[in-house]
Amino acid sequence: MTGISRRHVLSLSAASTAALVMPRFAAAQSGDRPAVTVAVQRISNSNTLEMLTEQSNVGTRIYTSYAETLIGNNWIGDMALQPQLATAWKRVDDMTVDVDLREGVKFHNGDVMTAEDVAFSYGPERMWGGGTVEVPDNVKVVARQALPAFERIEVLGPYKIRMHNASIDPVLEGRLSASIGMIVNKRAFLAAKSWMDWARQPVTTGPYAISEYKPDSVLTLKAFDDHWEGRPPLRQVRFVETPETASRINLLRSGGADFACDIPPDQIATVEADKRFKVVGGPINNTRYTVFNKSHPVLANPLIRQALTHSVDRNLIVESLWSGRTEVPRGLQWSFYGDFYITDHENPAYDPDKARMLLRKAGYNGEPIPYRVLNDYYTAQTATAQINTENWRAVGLNIKLQMVENWGQIQEGGPETRGIHDWSAAASLPDPYVQMSGSWGPLGSPWKSNQWRNEEFGNLSQELGSSTDKARRIQVWRRMLQIIEIEDPAYVVLHRNASFTAKRADIRWAPAQSFVMDFRRHNWGA
Repeated sequence: MTGISRRHVLSLSAASTAALVMPRFAAAQSGDRPAVTVAVQRISNSNTLEMLTEQSNVGTRIYTSYAETLIGNNWIGDMALQPQLATAWKRVDDMTVDVDLREGVKFHNGDVMTAEDVAFSYGPERMWGGGTVEVPDNVKVVARQALPAFERIEVLGPYKIRMHNASIDPVLEGRLSASIGMIVNKRAFLAAKSWMDWARQPVTTGPYAISEYKPDSVLTLKAFDDHWEGRPPLRQVRFVETPETASRINLLRSGGADFACDIPPDQIATVEADKRFKVVGGPINNTRYTVFNKSHPVLANPLIRQALTHSVDRNLIVESLWSGRTEVPRGLQWSFYGDFYITDHENPAYDPDKARMLLRKAGYNGEPIPYRVLNDYYTAQTATAQINTENWRAVGLNIKLQMVENWGQIQEGGPETRGIHDWSAAASLPDPYVQMSGSWGPLGSPWKSNQWRNEEFGNLSQELGSSTDKARRIQVWRRMLQIIEIEDPAYVVLHRNASFTAKRADIRWAPAQSFVMDFRRHNWGA
């Protein structure tokens, strides 16, 4: 038998859902404006609210309520870039962009935003080090990944800045929409005892201000009525950390929450059986994939990684665990890439016989391969890992499934002890350079940690980011996909991620094409 049945898959999914537990939270009472509570699986992986340290799906969910960037995204619509704290921007040349700032924007401490705050937000004290504040090393790494050739911000006037890059960047303007570029209050930052003290209580400009943050427990945001868009529609937004799916659903049913996030597809009908509730959402611009550590002595052989890719039954995962509510993309790319979307790129086919042939050719003798998995950090992650593990074992791979508690345990030990783990990738710009080169090129964490490197890929990655010849860039991108997914696999794509949120049926609110939860005026009561 080369695979597993759909009935067995459903039993795996059911086993990962805990019994219902009655919550102890009380629903917020309405005043002149409603207050809402959102039950989330996790608030922040880093236990901070600063996006330079909180680079995660869960952080993406919360940050747009309290922080803002110069350029925003149309999360509810077509993902297009749109003005936010900047009102306009213009290319000066291939390495320079002028930006006009919105006037009259206030920080949550009452200070008026100026170009000095913007320059500080991108400056050494917050991002790069070498200033008056000690910046954590991991922050400097994240900043350089997001802004690989950033040079400086020049202040041209109280409400005008010029961004200088050290090299050509085809997506320079789009980088100003990255979450790490949230604009912060210079005075408040410098008053904080340390960088990490700041990171737990940042002072920013969003429609809601941070009222209280208890790591691993609750984040309470209050309306900031001096927001530049006007009075926010909600008096308060509270995110309550509720790790178990069943407990989030139960919190919604009891009236303790108005929203419950990360609802597995097999629970949607159960939730909607009660007409008081509705589940919204679907596929988003985020892809689930499983990554390989090329430094592991067994996985150093590309033939074994190829065998792993040919043993993944994506259709079984999508149909059985997601009830067909998501899709399998053509590799790690998105259709909104436009001309850069390689329409004829194919994932490695599910072919157990080919996988066995590759293992024989590799001389594989059953050496163990560790697979570290978090318990449903991603929706249906545990059941997905069990499906893949059984299919890998069915072709002769000796996979050692190891359940771990946090991301730190995923990365523990030397390279030879780490084999396979799960990950996801998001995209918000219509160009592959930001996502692929940032994650897997020479500045990406897998490259820096020696998890996966390929010199041809690295050179092409740099060319993709420096060339202005569109036809050549498309050719380069096609070759990069072939290397990283087919010839020398760094990962195997599983499916497009999907985000389902249960909510009170009487609330008029739309989900985003991301994990972002948008509680601004345009998306409440719409």
